[in-house]
Amino acid sequence: MTQHTEICRRSLFVGAATVASAAPLAFPASASASTANINALERVRVNLVPPPFAHPHEQIARGGPRVVQFRMVIEEKPIVIDAAGTTLRAMTYNGSMPGPLMVVHQDDYVELTLVNPASNEMPHNIDFHASTGALGGGALTNIFPGQEVVLRWKATRPGVFTYHCAPEGMIAWHVVSGMTGAVMVLPRDGLKDHEGRPVSYDKLFYIGENDLYVPRDENGRFKSYDSLGESFADTLEVMKGLIPSHIVFNGAVGSLTGANALTARVGEKVLFVHNSTNRDTRPHLIGGHGDLVWAEGAFNNPPLRDLETWHIVGGSAGAALYTFRQPGLYAYVNHNLIEAEQLGAVAHVRVEGTWNDDLMKQVVAPRAIR
Repeated sequence: MTQHTEICRRSLFVGAATVASAAPLAFPASASASTANINALERVRVNLVPPPFAHPHEQIARGGPRVVQFRMVIEEKPIVIDAAGTTLRAMTYNGSMPGPLMVVHQDDYVELTLVNPASNEMPHNIDFHASTGALGGGALTNIFPGQEVVLRWKATRPGVFTYHCAPEGMIAWHVVSGMTGAVMVLPRDGLKDHEGRPVSYDKLFYIGENDLYVPRDENGRFKSYDSLGESFADTLEVMKGLIPSHIVFNGAVGSLTGANALTARVGEKVLFVHNSTNRDTRPHLIGGHGDLVWAEGAFNNPPLRDLETWHIVGGSAGAALYTFRQPGLYAYVNHNLIEAEQLGAVAHVRVEGTWNDDLMKQVVAPRAIR
């Protein structure tokens, strides 16, 4: 372990412990009664799956609230983020960038076991934007390498919400190193359109957008490092310039294109869940639209309709529902096209089905000008 890493660990722990010490150590009698009620609820263990997919879930809740148990292991590891072999010293939840999508229903309880293996260098925690109190749980989940913690919180608000690592004094570094993800809290009776009618989806695609800041050497080549501690000072200087070296979907340039393209069929309703913890973004489906869009993530609010592009504010997640109407290749992009085309913020959806000439037809193929 480098001296710099040890200094980082100590400073993070001191700051985090100061915040955590402000949390209440005792609870009133009414809270104890509530805990007894929670213990009586059905408990369900859910195995998380890697992005761009979500674990199996019901769109409409069956029965009353449940305690939904998840387990996530923090992985610090190098990740290759482009075709040139550029390597990021990443920090991740469950080894993926973004971290897995968690799906529950309003009034369920999320019970997360967060594990920081002894092989890691850094302290970590988790801040759930969907939760209430204790810095989103960040003040109650600070763990050193070799520790784990269990946090339970009630999903009181339906919508899609970001989560991220938030160690005192090092939040930005951990976020831009990959420690972000999303929670989707569905209404107990499912999603509704702008007129309050039930809507459902056939597939869910989970997109995590990350801005990355890889330092360059004196010759302009991207640098690589043997440890997080070694990378810290250089990365911090690039971060302060606010100019990302990469802006990627799901961890790397091309991670959702080519052989990794998402797939659908004409007639399928796809819910795109898009998380962007650090920067504003403008999702756009080239060749399609947002039939129903919860750009601000709140399912209690009526969705917007028929959008060409929607705006997701940095530090949040949003959702858009679209029914594919034509076969072919669709590009789902951040419609700052420089960020999409040059920095990597693009995914592909390959759609199968029968072409509809009424929606579009090439009347005359390319030919010499007459």
